[in-house]
Amino acid sequence: MAWQLRVDGERCMGSGMCAGMAPDHFTLEDDRARPLATSVEPHEAVLDAADSCPAMAITVVDGGREIAPRP
Repeated sequence: MAWQLRVDGERCMGSGMCAGMAPDHFTLEDDRARPLATSVEPHEAVLDAADSCPAMAITVVDGGREIAPRP
């Protein structure tokens, strides 16, 4: 099952960590991160990017359940 990626544009501070850690999944646009696709195949790099976001602006959802950022 595909994961859903969301970036909260209000929280994002444009650090670029997500794009650096998972360039196949995130990019910076106008000093804010955005996912390259909102639905992606499961990949550890996506979870790592969500966990590493200093603003906690990235959410990964699997089947309606938030799986990242992880505690």
